[in-house]
Amino acid sequence: MRQNNMLAMILAGGRGTRLEALTKKIAKPAVYYGGKYRIIDFPLSNCANSNINNVGVLTQYESVLLNSYAAAGSRWGLDARDSGVFVLPPREKDGAAFDVYRGTADAISQNIDFIDSHSPDYVLILSGDHIYKMDYSKMLSYHRQSNADATIAVLPVPMKEASRFGIMNTNEEGRIVEFEEKPEHPKSNLASMGIYIFDWKQLRKMLVADMDNPDSNHDFGKDIIPTMLNDGKRLFAYQFKGYWKDVGTIDSLWEANMDLLSKNNELDLNDASWKIYTEDVAAVPQYIGKEADVDNSYINQGCIVHGKVKNSVLFTSVKVAKDACVEDAVLMPDVEIGEGAVVHRAIIAQGVKVDPGAVVGDPNSEHIELISKRVR
Repeated sequence: MRQNNMLAMILAGGRGTRLEALTKKIAKPAVYYGGKYRIIDFPLSNCANSNINNVGVLTQYESVLLNSYAAAGSRWGLDARDSGVFVLPPREKDGAAFDVYRGTADAISQNIDFIDSHSPDYVLILSGDHIYKMDYSKMLSYHRQSNADATIAVLPVPMKEASRFGIMNTNEEGRIVEFEEKPEHPKSNLASMGIYIFDWKQLRKMLVADMDNPDSNHDFGKDIIPTMLNDGKRLFAYQFKGYWKDVGTIDSLWEANMDLLSKNNELDLNDASWKIYTEDVAAVPQYIGKEADVDNSYINQGCIVHGKVKNSVLFTSVKVAKDACVEDAVLMPDVEIGEGAVVHRAIIAQGVKVDPGAVVGDPNSEHIELISKRVR
C-alpha cells in the first residue's frame, strides 16, 4: 500500500432490487456491463490505477459469486507482496454476531480491526456499484492541500435533478458548510458521489462513538457527515467532471451500455492509460458471417453473428442467427437469438434463448424491457 498510505474500502453489499431479475441471485456490483465487465471492475481498477494497493470489499447480499470474483486480486494487479483485495462479509467476533451490516458506517465499524492492521493515514470509502474512471490520488492531494478532516467527491448535476441527491453546499474555498439529503429546494447542484476520504484516526473515534449510539442509522450520509459538520470539522468538496453513472435501474443500465456506442463517449474503455481490468474469459474469437450486418456495436469474443446487429452490446459467446435483427439492445453472456427473431430496446439476461421468429421489445417504447426467461 505504501504509495500513499491510503486504504480503500468498497461498499459492495447492495441488493439492487430495481435491477429486478438481474440481481435475484447476485449482488448489484457483480452485474454485467459493457460487453465484458462487471460493475465492480470499475472501482477496483480505479484503485489499481491510482496506486492504492490494498482494498477491502465489504459484501453482504448474495455474496457467493461476488466474494469469489473479487478475491482474485490478480485481475487488477492487486496480488503482489504488499497488496491485495480482501473480501469482508459480516462476521462474528467477541461473542457478538452480526449477520448484516446495519448501514454504510456500520460496515466500516465492523472492520476497524482490519483497517488498523494496515495502519493507514487515510481511508477511502467507495461504492461498488457505480461506473466511472477516477484518479483517487488526485483527490487525496486535494484533501491534503485543503488540510481537510474529510473530503467528499461531488458531481455537478442539472439543477432540476438536484433534489434526487444528497447536496453539498460550499463556500468560496470549497469548504462544505451544509449538507442536504434530497432537498425539495436545493441551494446548489453539487451532488455527493458517495466517495469519501477520511483521516483514519479521527474517523475511527467517530465510528466507535456511533456504534454505541442507539439513535444512529449508522450511515455516513445520515450520521457521520452531519455530525462532523455540527462539530465544526473541515469538510471539503472535490469536484469530479468526468463520466459517472449509477446504474440502479434497468433503463439506466441500458443507457450506460448505449453511452459506450456514442461518438461522444466520455468513458472510453479503449484508453490504454487508464485500463479497466476484468476477468479474462477463455473463449474462441468472434465470428461475423458474410451475410451479417453489423453497425456501431460492441461484439465480444466468442460471439457468432449471422444476422443484423445495430447499436447494441453483445457479451461473450452470444449467438445471433440468420435473418435475426438486434437493435438498441444489450445481450449478456451466452444469449442465443434464433433465426428471424427481432429484439428492440431490451436487455437479455445471461443464457436466455429467444426462439426463432419471436419478437422482443418495442422500438417506440419509453422504457427498456428486461428478458430473463426463454422467449418462444
